[in-house]
Amino acid sequence: MTTVMKYSSIKKISVFGRLIRPEHWIKNLLVFVALFFSFSFDRNAFYQATLAFIAFSLFASSIYIINDIFDKEKDRLHPLKRKRPIASGKIRIWQAIIIALVLIVLAVLLSYFISEKLLLIGIVYFVLNLSYSISLKHIPIVDTMIVALGFVLRVMAGAYAIDVSISHWLLLCTFFISLFLAFGKRKHEMSILDLQGERKHRKSIAEYTEGFISQMLAITAGISVVFYSLYTIDPSTVSRFGSDNLIYTTPIVVFGVLRYFYLLYNKNDGGDPVNIFSKDLPLILDVVAWIVAVLLIYYF
Repeated sequence: MTTVMKYSSIKKISVFGRLIRPEHWIKNLLVFVALFFSFSFDRNAFYQATLAFIAFSLFASSIYIINDIFDKEKDRLHPLKRKRPIASGKIRIWQAIIIALVLIVLAVLLSYFISEKLLLIGIVYFVLNLSYSISLKHIPIVDTMIVALGFVLRVMAGAYAIDVSISHWLLLCTFFISLFLAFGKRKHEMSILDLQGERKHRKSIAEYTEGFISQMLAITAGISVVFYSLYTIDPSTVSRFGSDNLIYTTPIVVFGVLRYFYLLYNKNDGGDPVNIFSKDLPLILDVVAWIVAVLLIYYF
């Protein structure tokens, strides 16, 4: 009897975990971008940034739940998303609503504890994504731009949490690289739904074409690299680093972009950027190489 109860409890925890999607909290690591580039590695700054990360993770999980509630019927047509807790019926709507409300309250309280500006960013993030879930995700281009803006708000949240300024070039680079990944995800979803014959049932995907997506991927990838390059040679960046050698990290960034292109077009992978960046060894090594290069340039 005890074994059965333990198994049941583990199963419930597993379903809850799939509902709030903690594996996607990795996206909120962008909160630490301001901490990293300001090199404010004192204990208090790290503490504040970590709390901001938790707050945004709570906001994000509440949005995931709300989005799943709105999308439950369409998700049941998707070969992978139909297994989600709400779409599969493992969690009822009223249960999901209660969990989402609890997460929102905790996120608001924690954000207010850290900074009023952080709370404002959190509310903007929540309202923007709520609008996305209700209607904006059905509008081509707007849907991907909302996703990209969400990443920019994460970076801004981290800056407000530790009370530092952040380069406009870096914010623009974040926006366009996020837009690049969002279009990549759309491309992957298009290929999956085409194979399943279900693309016509998802309006946000049906509006896109292969040619348009390919052009958007090329444009956003190029702009991302350009803005990163401009960030590295910006006078304020050179002053902060005490060196103009950050420009030499650009090839590492270019490799990451081209590797994602390779996986997207040659391996038909790209549906979940989080999954790719956590499992593809060349990309992992590329990120590590970039971090090491930046630190070496700053300290030596």
